Amino acid sequence: MSTEDFSLVADGESLDIKQKEIQKCKKKHEALLKDQKLLKDGIDMNKNFAKEFRHRAESMKVSIEEENKKCTKTIQKEKEKCSNIQEEKSRLQMEIMKMKEELQNLDHKNSSLKKQTEISTAVPERRVVFQGKTKEGAHAVSFDVNSRIVYPMEGGTALITFEEEDVAQKILSQKEHKVELGDCAITVRAKPIQFLVPEYVEMETQVCPRRILVSNLPKEEPEDRTLDKLDIYFSKKKNGGGEVEDTDMLHDSGTVVITFVDDNIAKRLSDKQDHEVDFGRKKYKVKVTPFLNGEISQMKICNSECTRTVLLTGIPDIMEKDNLQDNLEIHFQKTTNGGGEVEGIIYNPLGHTTLALFEDDTPKDSQTV
Repeated sequence: MSTEDFSLVADGESLDIKQKEIQKCKKKHEALLKDQKLLKDGIDMNKNFAKEFRHRAESMKVSIEEENKKCTKTIQKEKEKCSNIQEEKSRLQMEIMKMKEELQNLDHKNSSLKKQTEISTAVPERRVVFQGKTKEGAHAVSFDVNSRIVYPMEGGTALITFEEEDVAQKILSQKEHKVELGDCAITVRAKPIQFLVPEYVEMETQVCPRRILVSNLPKEEPEDRTLDKLDIYFSKKKNGGGEVEDTDMLHDSGTVVITFVDDNIAKRLSDKQDHEVDFGRKKYKVKVTPFLNGEISQMKICNSECTRTVLLTGIPDIMEKDNLQDNLEIHFQKTTNGGGEVEGIIYNPLGHTTLALFEDDTPKDSQTV
């Protein structure tokens, strides 16, 4: 037996102690194994949790991406809707602007038509007849104006009008003419007559609020009596009138302009139009229309030549006016002197002043209404 074996046997108490320590170590080992198992189970559980979290994160990511796509599509659709709404708004604004322009044009046309109606009703009554003739381009409201030109004649001149234009042109082409006056002769010069006349006149008209135009007046009544009777009639309130400021006879048209103190009387009378005025012995029905105030807004001037009238100059004062005028007419009426039928002649001696009146040269076969 060895010393070591002996020592082990002999020391029994030490063995017990060792065994107890071994038991303690076993218990510690078992506890460590349990702790290790718990840790392993915890790690496995955490791994499962992590795996599940990753799976849920992936699912959430996919869901969020799909949701973002849906939101993007929704936003795009909303933007398209907003763009369409903006375009519709712009279109509606354009339509509103067009409608406003159309309304302004309609208001302008309405105002123009109203003025035209007022102007049409302002035309005094006059007999007209259709002669079977038509005219193109007569769509606009227009009026024909007859020219009346006052021409101041210088002393020692004469105006002679021939029935034919050719005769007048022949006289003008010869320029100088020797006129026999019995024992003596004079030389006169032929010159054309030229005027600056309006070729186109555009007027802006408006109805005068204080004046009326009275037409269809009795021709057999004197002018003073007519003006007095009209003044009396239109001064009375029962006839729709008021205080009269002035009455004026227009001799070229045979109408009377009546001016009132107040503005609201003229329209009331013109709306009624027909008025029966007592002239004492008889009552006459007259027509009342609005009076128009006009301003020339545009005018074109052209040079116009009298084709049948010739101006004779250089005529000396050597005999009586009538005798010299007759001698001139006789000379220029002879075809041997290059003349022809004379329609009219006027002679103004030296030292005298004469105003010659020129009117429109209307052809004989034309019809005027």
